[in-house]
Amino acid sequence: MKNELLEIAVKASLDAGAEIMKIYTDPSQDFGIERKADNSPLTLADKAAHRTIMQYLEPTGIPVLSEEGAHEAYEKRADWKRFWLVDPLDGTKEFIKKNGEFTVNIALIENGEPVMGVVYLPAQDVLYYGDVKEGAYRKKDEVLERLPLATAKHDDYVIVASRSHLSAETQVFIDEAVKKHDSVRTVSSGSSIKICLVAEGSADAYPRFAPTMEWDTGAGDAVVRAAGRMCLQAGTYDGLLFDDGKPLQYNKKDLHNPWFLVK
Repeated sequence: MKNELLEIAVKASLDAGAEIMKIYTDPSQDFGIERKADNSPLTLADKAAHRTIMQYLEPTGIPVLSEEGAHEAYEKRADWKRFWLVDPLDGTKEFIKKNGEFTVNIALIENGEPVMGVVYLPAQDVLYYGDVKEGAYRKKDEVLERLPLATAKHDDYVIVASRSHLSAETQVFIDEAVKKHDSVRTVSSGSSIKICLVAEGSADAYPRFAPTMEWDTGAGDAVVRAAGRMCLQAGTYDGLLFDDGKPLQYNKKDLHNPWFLVK
């Protein structure tokens, strides 16, 4: 790994994952669940992961925009040419359900585009990372492989969908795919794992027609771009999905993402 900032992000994600797992595996823990203003859950693990990541990222001198940190006004953020975009625990609902499908997301954004990202799956000890100049990789069972994986080849058309947010529009996309392909298979997953499945080649498309925030996608978007795939803004016309060929943009005034398609 040649990139010093990428090394810092990887170490931060691994240590944050360790903190998350301490809480996740503690039988005496009730996770300290709270509700944020948008009614999404917040746990002790979200907070612990945020604190750990900040210990690594703050010394870099690069601004940090974290889901669990202070959100600077756009008037100040607009001047950021480079910043860290962080979701300390993506998939908090999956964490609470204890299904293992949650991640630590750390991305480096430059001029509105993700150029580097780390997605770590603590419960599975699987690490994805990517640098758009150096490519994307997965480390699993101590084996490091470049993405897309040669072993991920498949004959059917695989669509990955959200485990917690399957919308009617997503079903329309699936129905259209059935008309175009001999064999279509859908798989469900939580958090940014879905983006990584496309990056590694296990899935062909991930349509997301439900609300997400920039920190939900930044790290996975960097990995998927580094693997030669794209995360494109999307919408519907006459009930059918289309992508407009434009990649997601970051550090917008409104931090909500538009609908998107990873392919």
